[in-house]
Amino acid sequence: MSNVLPIATTLLAALLSIEPLHIGGYAALTPSFTLMATFHWAIYRPDLLPALSLFVIGTVQDLLAGGLPGETPVILLLCRAVVLRDPSYYAGRQFTVIWAAFTLVAFAAAAILWALHSLLSGQFLDLRGPVFTAVLTIAVFPIVSFLLARSRRALIGAD
Repeated sequence: MSNVLPIATTLLAALLSIEPLHIGGYAALTPSFTLMATFHWAIYRPDLLPALSLFVIGTVQDLLAGGLPGETPVILLLCRAVVLRDPSYYAGRQFTVIWAAFTLVAFAAAAILWALHSLLSGQFLDLRGPVFTAVLTIAVFPIVSFLLARSRRALIGAD
């Protein structure tokens, strides 16, 4: 069971990412729970969340959400690659450093998706939606990271 925890929680995160939050006065937005789970597991147990799993989970999310197939797997794989480029950077760091790094990843992901959608539509799209989604994702990250860490310690053990 413990070996499938990262895949199972990332799949659950993908399903949660499909359901939009309705916040008064704003369009329905959803934090990227899948990005949060990917970032977390890429730091703490990348061996249990291989790239192929991320590709499949991201593709399933895109198909279920009706989005552009391939955009989520690319973002998730880029996130994993960024973290794995220098895994020692994250080792033993305070959560504020991890959160700051995630902030950069979340804004980069929003910018990439905005640029892709703008390119495909042939015009510059409004930036408010992607920025608000990134801010919402960053704001929720500590809670999700805490829950993932608790599940990791309970089922896999401290690393």
